[in-house]
Amino acid sequence: MSKVLHKSFYLILLVFVAVFIASSLLVRAQYNYALYGDNPILGMQQWSVFLPVILLLLGSGVGLYVLCLKLNKYSPKVVIPIVLLCSLVIQVIIIFVFPRVPTDDSQTVLSLAMNMLYDQDYSSFETGGYLHMFPFNYSIVLYLKTLLYLFPDNYLVIKLFNILFSTLTTFMIYLIYKQVNDRSTERDYGVLIFAATYLPSLFLNNLIYNDVIATAFLTSCLYYLIRFVREKSWKTIVIAAVFLAMGNYFRSIGVIVLIAAIMYILLNMRSIGMKKVIISIGVLGMLFNVPTWTQNAVLQSSGAVSEPVGENAAPVYMWLNMGINLERFGFWDNMESYQIYQRQANYNKVEGADLFKQEIGNKLSEASASELVQMYYKKIIWTWTEGTYQMDRYGIGNESSIGAGRGRGGGIAGSYSYNNAITELLQGDSAYRTGLLWIVYVMNFLMYCFIFIRLVGGIRRKRYDEVSLILVILGFIGFYILWEIKSRYIYPVYPMLVVLSYMGFKDTYDFIFHRKGTLERYSLRKR
Repeated sequence: MSKVLHKSFYLILLVFVAVFIASSLLVRAQYNYALYGDNPILGMQQWSVFLPVILLLLGSGVGLYVLCLKLNKYSPKVVIPIVLLCSLVIQVIIIFVFPRVPTDDSQTVLSLAMNMLYDQDYSSFETGGYLHMFPFNYSIVLYLKTLLYLFPDNYLVIKLFNILFSTLTTFMIYLIYKQVNDRSTERDYGVLIFAATYLPSLFLNNLIYNDVIATAFLTSCLYYLIRFVREKSWKTIVIAAVFLAMGNYFRSIGVIVLIAAIMYILLNMRSIGMKKVIISIGVLGMLFNVPTWTQNAVLQSSGAVSEPVGENAAPVYMWLNMGINLERFGFWDNMESYQIYQRQANYNKVEGADLFKQEIGNKLSEASASELVQMYYKKIIWTWTEGTYQMDRYGIGNESSIGAGRGRGGGIAGSYSYNNAITELLQGDSAYRTGLLWIVYVMNFLMYCFIFIRLVGGIRRKRYDEVSLILVILGFIGFYILWEIKSRYIYPVYPMLVVLSYMGFKDTYDFIFHRKGTLERYSLRKR
C-alpha cells in the first residue's frame, strides 16, 4: 500500500510538471514591472529567444558539471566552505551593486519596527492599523526591531543577515541532496554550486521581508525530518519541529510543510514504529504554534495590545476571494478585497468572512465552467512557470518612475540608495535586464524538464526516495490553486526544485555519456 501511495504522489507531480513544460512551449509567463506594471502576463512564447537560451544554458550546464566532477578528489571539508564563502561574497557584491531600498510591505514593516523601537508606538495593532489587519507580520517587525537594536541602523545590516540565511539554505540543499540520494558514489559538489549560484536566491536578499528567513527555516526542517525517518532519533525530530515552528512564525505557510511532514512520517510507519510515529507527530503539532502563542502572551501582558492579536484580523477568506479573479487569475486585485474588509466589514473579522464568502459564491456562480477552468489554468501556469520569483521588482529594483508600470499607472519598482554603472545598464526594460530575466526563466523551464526525467526514472525503478520533497511541492501547488498568487510566494519551494532537477540532470548526463562504469570504478577506488 505504501508503494502505491508513493507512486501516486510521483505521478501527480509528474502530471503537473508535464503541464508546466508543455504550456511553456506555447506560452511565456512574465513579470516585468517596467513594461507591464504590477501585473501577471501570459503571452506567446518567443522561440527566437527561447531556443537559443535553452541551448546556451544546456551547453554551459554540461561544461560546469564536468568541472564539478573534477572536484570529487577534494575533501568536503575544503570544497564546501570555499563554495559557501564564494557564494556569500557574490551576494554581498550584489547588494552593493543593486542597493535597492524597501518599498511596499517591506517599507511598512521596517517603519513599524523603527516606531516600536524608538517611540514605543504599538498603535498599528489598533483598529485600522497594519498589524491589526495582518498580525502575522509582527514576526518580521520584531525581527527587524531586534536587528535595529543590536546593530547600526542600516539597510546593509538587514541584507547581510538575509545573506546568512540564504547561505544556510544553500548548505541545507546540499545536505538534503546527500540524504535523499545516498546511493550516489560521488560527492556531488555540483548541486552545492548550483544552489550557491542560483540567481533568484542571490538577488532576493535585497528584499527586506520574511521570504528568505522562512525558506531557510523550512528547508532546515525538511533536512532534519528526513534524517529522523532514516535515523529514528528523537533529537532530529525535535530540531525539525523547532525549525518548522520558526519557519511558520515568519511565513504562515508552515502548515503546508506540517501536513507534508505528517504524511511523510505516516508513509514510513512500518520502519519508524507506531509509538514513534504518534510521538513525533505530537512533537511537530505541539511546537508548531509556540512562537505565536508566546508572542501574543508577551504583547498582552505588556499592555501593548488590548485584545488578543488576530481577534479581528483580515479573514483568510479575503485571500481566497483574491484568488478567484478572471481578469488577473488570482493576482493582487488592486485593493478590491481590502476595501470589502475595511469599508463594508468595518475591520470586523466575522462580518468580513461572511462578506467574502458571499463574494466568492457570486464569482463562482456568475462565471461559466470554461471561464473557471481557464482562470485556474492560467493561475497555475503563471505562478509556476514565471520562474524568476519576481526578482525583477524585489531583487533588482528600478530607479526610474518615468513611464514605469504602464499597466498600473506608474510607480517605482524598488528604487536605489544610489546609482552606478550597473544599475544604469539594467535600467527599466533594457536589453541587459531582459536578458537576465530570460536566463532565469529558461533555467526554471529546464529544471522542470530534468525533474520530469527524475520522476519518470523513479517510477520505472520503483524507488521513491524523494517523496518528502514531492509532498511539499504538491502542497504548495494545491494551496496556491486556491490562494492569492505571486510567483514570489512559492520561493520556499526552490530548494526542492534545485535538488530534484539536479538529480534529473545527473541521470541524463550519465545516460548520455554512459558513466555507470565510471561511477563503479570511482567507488571501488575509494574503498
